[in-house]
Amino acid sequence: MKKESLTDIQLHSAGATVQHKSPFENLVSYTNETEISQEFREKWVIPFYFELNNQSDEWIEKMIQLKPQINENIILQNLGDFDWRTRSTGSYFAGIKKAVHLEKTIGTHLLKSEVCYSGSEYAITLASFNTEHSVYCFNLYLEYYLTKPELYFDQGSVMTALQYLDEINNTNHTEKHLKNWEDFIFWRNQKQIKDLNNLKQTFPDNGEDLEKHIQELKPMNTTIDTVYFHQSIESLNRIVNG
Repeated sequence: MKKESLTDIQLHSAGATVQHKSPFENLVSYTNETEISQEFREKWVIPFYFELNNQSDEWIEKMIQLKPQINENIILQNLGDFDWRTRSTGSYFAGIKKAVHLEKTIGTHLLKSEVCYSGSEYAITLASFNTEHSVYCFNLYLEYYLTKPELYFDQGSVMTALQYLDEINNTNHTEKHLKNWEDFIFWRNQKQIKDLNNLKQTFPDNGEDLEKHIQELKPMNTTIDTVYFHQSIESLNRIVNG
């Protein structure tokens, strides 16, 4: 699907739930010239997009066996479709095929943040590539989106991806973003607390449970936990090397 041809309902379904302007508007996203077929969706999208976090031995072996069939055309058709399901799958395929030459395509998708849900997959793929361009994209993303907490997108995934690269490369790129990261988490928590207090007034019978959630949010946790990223990229590498 092309963005320009979609209705508001179709845009929402594709993952474009928030329309926004950013410094990355002039970057050109990779876009398919023609609509992908339903046959393609059933073979190269639907079986995968809900399994991208699957790290089981069974799934990894399945992807190792399938990997020779995944070519660049399949990856690009997924990345070029305006939908979070296809773009996430395309990024995952690029990761397991080690298609580092597509890093700019994936990086542009990350920076433009046109559809929700897919940013975390872009971050994992770019982190698995571990290139200067990966770090460049993460820094650009964080410099802008951490200052826009109202755009609650993939700041957490990108911050974690950069911290992961710092850990494996013995670098310290994350440090310059820590103040904005703390401000972002504070803003997010305060908004969630405000929303929960409003719900308490609307649904007083649920007040006790809502108050519990409020108290859990008050100690601000700015820890960047990279365990999931290490596990995800280890699984990708098992498929790459399998």
